[in-house]
Amino acid sequence: MHLTRFHCRSFRCLREIDLHPGPEINLIRGRNAQGKTSLLEAILFAATSKSHRTTLETELANSGAGEFHVRIEVQRAEREVVLETHWWKGQKRVKINGVAQKRLSDMLGKVSVVLFAPEDIALIKSGSALRRRFLDMALSQLEPAYLAALQQYRQVLRQRNELLRAPRPDPGLLDVWDVQLAREGEVLIERRAAFIDELAALASQAYGKIAAGELLAVAYAPDCPAGGLAELLRAKREGDIRRKMTVHGPHRDDIEIAVAGTPARSHASQGQQKSAALALRLAEMDLAHRRTGELPILLLDEVLAELDARRAAQLFDAIPVGAQCFITTTDLARAVAPEGRPAVEFVIEAGALAQS
Repeated sequence: MHLTRFHCRSFRCLREIDLHPGPEINLIRGRNAQGKTSLLEAILFAATSKSHRTTLETELANSGAGEFHVRIEVQRAEREVVLETHWWKGQKRVKINGVAQKRLSDMLGKVSVVLFAPEDIALIKSGSALRRRFLDMALSQLEPAYLAALQQYRQVLRQRNELLRAPRPDPGLLDVWDVQLAREGEVLIERRAAFIDELAALASQAYGKIAAGELLAVAYAPDCPAGGLAELLRAKREGDIRRKMTVHGPHRDDIEIAVAGTPARSHASQGQQKSAALALRLAEMDLAHRRTGELPILLLDEVLAELDARRAAQLFDAIPVGAQCFITTTDLARAVAPEGRPAVEFVIEAGALAQS
């Protein structure tokens, strides 16, 4: 799939932008704080209705504007898809091909976007919550059944936790929530295990292209083994009542990541951690391609920073031929596309974009 046109107004620091990108590599050059990251964030938001930097949509509106508008036109293999979001005074209106949508979740899967941002190093360095979010976002774009199970699991989990905070939780009602939580939770465990099983091999291959001679290992670390959630909830119920929260379940899952046989979180260098995070994103892209038959749109924000010249060159080699890619950089000299890979260059300054 290829983004053929992007339009936005009053998103963060961006002015009125009407972008007609090239079909493959698009280099977006600019000094710091000119709007490069906001541009990629706006494309991501238009495709998924979510930001990778905040959950507060009030922060996305240009100061004083009180509203923002984003729109992408994407050519897929068999059809064109137009996604449009208008946020005004705390209300969000979403359209798909001009038709207003009641559920924001209906947007997911219409356009597949993979973003790598500097914050992604936290996938390796930080706690399990970010790795679960990575899992949920990637799978929700690929599998509607997973998204439905995830939404239901979160709702039941909230209800169960509210009941656990009561002075005397009703055992019969806990039984009801346990059955539903186990049913939806088992779907999450099964699909996460299958996803990471595929992702691990692809991430290892991608990492090998970026960091030749080094090995990356990725493994699912479920809080509960498949088929055992109902029993675990029963066994831990008294402890949950004392703690007034559901201690175990897929909401405690993690992903184990190792470089050269040692935990990447504690032993890998900054460059290795960044390369590992990038390999996960490239693997996510490859897996989406295998599942859907189309390459997602790839957004790379300051990916060249802290990579030496060899790793930077290997990065370009790792991007699949034919994939549309948007790369932001402050150093255009290090962002020259390999020979034979068509590239278009843009310059962004004070929120305004122009082709160079």
